[in-house]
Amino acid sequence: MIADFNKVRPDHRIIFNFVQPRSNILDLGCGNGELLSFLNKEKDVRGQGIEIDEQAIYECVAKGLNVFHGDIDSGLAEYGDKSFDYVILNQTLQQVKRVRSVLDDALRVGKHVIVGLPNFAFYKARFQLFFEGRAPVTPSLPFGWHDSPNLHFSSIRDFIEYCSREKIRIDQSKYVSGRKEVILFPNLFAQIGIFLVSR
Repeated sequence: MIADFNKVRPDHRIIFNFVQPRSNILDLGCGNGELLSFLNKEKDVRGQGIEIDEQAIYECVAKGLNVFHGDIDSGLAEYGDKSFDYVILNQTLQQVKRVRSVLDDALRVGKHVIVGLPNFAFYKARFQLFFEGRAPVTPSLPFGWHDSPNLHFSSIRDFIEYCSREKIRIDQSKYVSGRKEVILFPNLFAQIGIFLVSR
């Protein structure tokens, strides 16, 4: 067992449990490489990242990660079909311009895709909008309306319905609020949904 596993971010713990050891992984929008580094160290994965933010790329390189500068909205044409065991889109999909093409590309190059996204229907966000009449700010949605990187505002239910409509199979799903897993009514009580999907 990993030392201090409970101190690992909840979404990273769930993704860790989804991923098989020694897998080949592409992390789209990998940020500072925290997740990719964790998986490299603890699951011995062969990981590669794509990130648009140059400062984040410097942090990845300092961790010894293989990360390319790129905009995932421009596509993944350089990668062959099913060339990765897992493609990860954690806290990324809501920030891209073209959700359908990015997700379709991820499903093409990955045998499995892991999607982690904030739940804009979380009850505290609903309360803020209803009672205060302002755009919600929560731990999973920490930005004000004027500086948020989020372009798409979906709920857990929205994503599940999208997958059904687009014939995307949800193989596993987990939901968290704070550091606790949510079992009942995740669209209301979960801050984040994490899905293992395939096609």
